[in-house]
Amino acid sequence: MTTSTRGSAKVPAVLVLEDGRVFRGRAYGAVGETFGEAVFSTGMTGYQETLTDPSYDRQIVVATAPQIGNTGWNDEDDESRRIWVSGYVVRDPARVPSNWRAKRSLDDELVAQGVVGISGIDTRALTRHLRERGSMRAGIFSGASVAPEAELLARVQAQPHMKGASLYEEVATQEAYVVPAVGEKRFTVAAIDLGIKGMTPQRMAERGIEVHVLPATATAEEVYAVAPDGVFFSNGPGDPATADGPVALMTEVLERRTPLFGICFGNQILGRALGFGTYKLKYGHRGINQPVQDRTTGKVEVTAHNHGFAVDAPLDKVSDTKFGRAEVSHVCLNDNVVEGLRLLDQPAFSVQYHPEAAAGPHDAAYLFDRFVSLMEGQRA
Repeated sequence: MTTSTRGSAKVPAVLVLEDGRVFRGRAYGAVGETFGEAVFSTGMTGYQETLTDPSYDRQIVVATAPQIGNTGWNDEDDESRRIWVSGYVVRDPARVPSNWRAKRSLDDELVAQGVVGISGIDTRALTRHLRERGSMRAGIFSGASVAPEAELLARVQAQPHMKGASLYEEVATQEAYVVPAVGEKRFTVAAIDLGIKGMTPQRMAERGIEVHVLPATATAEEVYAVAPDGVFFSNGPGDPATADGPVALMTEVLERRTPLFGICFGNQILGRALGFGTYKLKYGHRGINQPVQDRTTGKVEVTAHNHGFAVDAPLDKVSDTKFGRAEVSHVCLNDNVVEGLRLLDQPAFSVQYHPEAAAGPHDAAYLFDRFVSLMEGQRA
């Protein structure tokens, strides 16, 4: 429940974690209450893209950058049709936005969309707590009258866990739509929306690809009705262990040997289709400064991440799967988490991070060119 109340900066607010840790501050955005999984994001910029990323569905995001809101809110940088985070936690909200593209303040947009937040707390201490104890369920409560902490804690502990949560269908498009190629059309791609960010089909369109974005429930018949040169599986929220439908669809795509590219949730779907398991990370990777090595070239990229689950695949050997040999193509240099997969005997690969990378960095943009190369090779 939320009440859109402007001028909420003096309204008391409290953040309650499921292990009993409590942080007190002031309301930011809408006044009310919200629940979700508390996670932290280390990006110094790009909060608008973070908030509108569907992969953050049902998560309370903690911004580790100390001041948030300096560039306000514009109408160009949204990654989807709305803000998806359950709640927002910041230390020092900007009093006045300062950017030539800003149409309103971040606080105004949070209020308009009913997003409950909290400010004025020690986000460094909170981040250290989540890093040591792991991401966990939480609630933000604000208003003149808030229930006793014991009652709030009981309500937080009654919320569902992220493990086992099936969320991709609730964030995906319900109707297919087309993003036309920029300039001359070279290829057609069917993109399965599991929580797709708007910049992803745009990056493909810039390379002459006409992108048919299809609902998460699309069938193989619907995919191949657009006569695709390639098939793309997007990022998305929730536990990949629940995504049996997308795994079945990807299996059919692999059986037809159609060029395939997956990002984030799509990487986990490929892992499952190849017979690997998935697991929940302690606190995940979220931010725009994560170092990843491309094992095919040896190059290290600074990359944008948003994932709390990972693929359980062997790092140091080629695996035999029912679709041929597979290997880990990318690895996170912070913790050796699998960040990419590729098949060696047919045109299919995926990465766990976000090469479309709005608001940056752009080190991994070449992956869209790699997808183009697969489609060119298939034609030849």
